[in-house]
Amino acid sequence: VVKGQAHVTNDNKEFILNEDQSTYIEVGKKHRLENKSNADLEVIEVQTGDYLGEDDIIRFSDIYGR
Repeated sequence: VVKGQAHVTNDNKEFILNEDQSTYIEVGKKHRLENKSNADLEVIEVQTGDYLGEDDIIRFSDIYGR
């Protein structure tokens, strides 16, 4: 998290990340990142591995219609 506070759901665990904090999400884990405040949230996502394409994402629920 670069700025703000992120509410993270990683599999069945929920927690808060503040500025200068990070987390690791294992391959295949269902996860969600939320901004539950009125302040801006800025994050940096880093992907690792042999394939880094966006087309390997399975969206379970998407209120934004992606």
